[in-house]
Amino acid sequence: MSTFGGKTAIVTGASRGIGRATAVRLAKDGAQTVLCARDQNLLQSGVEEICKAGGEASSIALDLRKPEAPAKLADFTLKTFGKIDIVVNNAGATKRGEFEELTDDDWADGFALKFFGAVRLTRAAWPHLKASSGSVINISGIGGRTPGPHFTIGGSVNAAMLSFTKAMAEVGIRDGVQVNAICPGTIRTDRFQGRLVKFAAERGIDLERAEHEFILQHQIAQIGEPEDVAELVAFIASPAGRMLHGALIDQDAGATKTM
Repeated sequence: MSTFGGKTAIVTGASRGIGRATAVRLAKDGAQTVLCARDQNLLQSGVEEICKAGGEASSIALDLRKPEAPAKLADFTLKTFGKIDIVVNNAGATKRGEFEELTDDDWADGFALKFFGAVRLTRAAWPHLKASSGSVINISGIGGRTPGPHFTIGGSVNAAMLSFTKAMAEVGIRDGVQVNAICPGTIRTDRFQGRLVKFAAERGIDLERAEHEFILQHQIAQIGEPEDVAELVAFIASPAGRMLHGALIDQDAGATKTM
């Protein structure tokens, strides 16, 4: 049997980037996978990619900022596949910018999706994860450990995600649910591509040179790929990764310099 044969996984923020790569990776190893994000067309494309490769997947378009949406996602998964074994809380992007220019709405929006969406989905899925001795993997970010002046919202949200992970890992010991977090560094997503275009324009250089200078400026080994994070998710949730519990894993090409 394949690694995740007979298991069901929920992946949020699954329309593109890390989320889509993770959904495809888990399905490749046999998981029945539910993709969730707001864009139904992109979600359907992901489902078709998985099914074309011989996997099994379904999707539901929801805005996980809305308090009732995570429970709807859990219910949809149970109605579609009958169980929940893996939850990957990946949805959520936060606004960057100068602190004085960030509004209350910007802060509220940052917490609404990435933090409260993850909290609510974990709560809705928890009884089923207990029943299956399942796994929760929170996709946080290195800003939660190393904040920056243009990432005040994201750093705060990611720090909250890391604290939530540690707290739920304690609950997971009691209830038999594995809980961990991954802190990706710079990953080649649409969002990073937008930053790179701006970086290149400001310096009057092409994108290849801009990427090289970005790597040097941030003192990292390389830019990561969404598939890199997906591979780590798959390892953590597999039998080989069950010793990982309450781990906050920096997957950042050396960006985090502190111990």
